[in-house]
Amino acid sequence: MNITIVGTGYVGLVTGTTLAELGNNVFCVDIDAEKVETMKKGIVPIYEPGLEEMFLRNIQAQRLFFTTDLKEALDQSEVIYLALPTPPGEDGSADLSYVLDVANNIGDLMTEYKVIVNKSTVPVGTADTVRETIAAKTDIPFDVVSNPEFLREGFAVEDSMNPARVVVGSESERAREIMAKIYQPFTNTGIPIIFMDEKSSELTKYAANSFLAVKITFMNEIANYCEKVGADVDKVRLGMGSDDRIGHRFLFPGIGYGGSCFPKDIKALIKSGKKENFDFQILEATENVNKQQKVILVSEIEKYFNGNLSGKKIAVWGLAFKANTDDIREASS
Repeated sequence: MNITIVGTGYVGLVTGTTLAELGNNVFCVDIDAEKVETMKKGIVPIYEPGLEEMFLRNIQAQRLFFTTDLKEALDQSEVIYLALPTPPGEDGSADLSYVLDVANNIGDLMTEYKVIVNKSTVPVGTADTVRETIAAKTDIPFDVVSNPEFLREGFAVEDSMNPARVVVGSESERAREIMAKIYQPFTNTGIPIIFMDEKSSELTKYAANSFLAVKITFMNEIANYCEKVGADVDKVRLGMGSDDRIGHRFLFPGIGYGGSCFPKDIKALIKSGKKENFDFQILEATENVNKQQKVILVSEIEKYFNGNLSGKKIAVWGLAFKANTDDIREASS
């Protein structure tokens, strides 16, 4: 199948390379001409374990292409993935301007049926907004699908090739059949594809990230309490994690969650709730605790040196928000 990926950040580039690895012809579109030329030369603009080898293999196999020309890619593809930034605005809500700008362009340029796939993390109702934006520009039939990504930076290639599940939000039978065809290599190996409506799919991504952020923050509060009473948080973590209802993952205490997803997604979900006169009290508490956790190390350092930091040299080992990535967005460091 011929597929276009609009946006070549972590999600777009990994998704595009993975889909090429599955045997599709993939056209990656980006407005940054210098970045596009760099990728054409086989240079990966981000670090992600396992990506470079797969990237080069699919360029050489002539299944992975790069361009700044959206029309060129659009004309050759039936399915268009939007893997665009949705950064938080000043009020914490998700900024959909990049997504809607491309939707406008697609409406102007498309000449036949397309499936538009929202891969970006977007608020509930965005599929409807994208649909309205394109429909205002054309009478040509199309479908809009929500297909959220669940990639962990540092494991993004692994997660792309071996997903725990594939979530597809669409009430169009035609679009569902096309998405099922794309992900057939996964379903053939027993990986479930979960079909639902667009709004439920959009919320699934926010709900999953928010739950993991709550889990991290809860463990940090337990760690802080351990300091007060003399308990060993690592032993508590092992005892908790052995309960299969809880599990061991996301129970490591630290100085707060960061990265490109959790902080912005929680802010966006809180803001989306307020628009509906609904307060996510647990998420608001999580965000407040996480802010405090990011500076708790300072008081620990002051305590260690009896309040005298004059003349001390302090190194920060590791600036990315987690191991095996070069991403420092919203890193606690």
